[in-house]
Amino acid sequence: MPSPLQIPTNQNSGKISIELLPLENGDRLTRPEFERRYHAMPELKKAELIEGVVYMGSPVRFEPHAEPHSNIIGWLWVYRSATPGVRLGDNATTRLDLDNEPQPDALLRIASGGNSSISEDGYVEGAPELVVEIAASSASYDSHDKLRMYRRNGVQEYFVWKIYNNRIDWFRLNEGEYILLEPDTAGIIRSQVFPGLWLAVSAMLEGNLAEVLAVLQQGLASPEHGDFVEQLRGG
Repeated sequence: MPSPLQIPTNQNSGKISIELLPLENGDRLTRPEFERRYHAMPELKKAELIEGVVYMGSPVRFEPHAEPHSNIIGWLWVYRSATPGVRLGDNATTRLDLDNEPQPDALLRIASGGNSSISEDGYVEGAPELVVEIAASSASYDSHDKLRMYRRNGVQEYFVWKIYNNRIDWFRLNEGEYILLEPDTAGIIRSQVFPGLWLAVSAMLEGNLAEVLAVLQQGLASPEHGDFVEQLRGG
């Protein structure tokens, strides 16, 4: 198989032009090479480098992915709109390390003083505080390879919605390990990194968005959310 960087295409001019091979599922690449090939394929909507292996997205069906994804984005958008200093990303390419460049379904990051930054060319670099993935099932790579990748790179909270298992797993990084956050007696999970980000788990799973937003509004009205906003403002 020829090297992707050794294909002469203009020998008559005495110059060597370089033609990149397209990305393929299962390619094992460095992050710079992954980016070069990705940028050469503008028609490609989603590709990720996970532990040095390329994963390419397939067409997205309304069910089981697009609708749950939009519900998560709506929930996070309401939180972001009430929390100055927090930024929300939808499918934002994220440079974590030399072997990993995922494109998480959603992320929340603290804009100033957080663990990530925005590069000169517009990508997230470093670990966002919260990453959300919509996964087909507990057998998917979101529940295994990605979980290890996010844990190792210091993502403070990792949220996985396992559609076919009808389950949401929300992990908090604690001493280098992910600990599962459990709902309280009212069925609510509260973020430990983003105060006021409350989720009515059963309501989200059932598509009861009115209840999801009502519980989130309770979180946004809590004293801890007010304190967090003041902290972000430097107050």
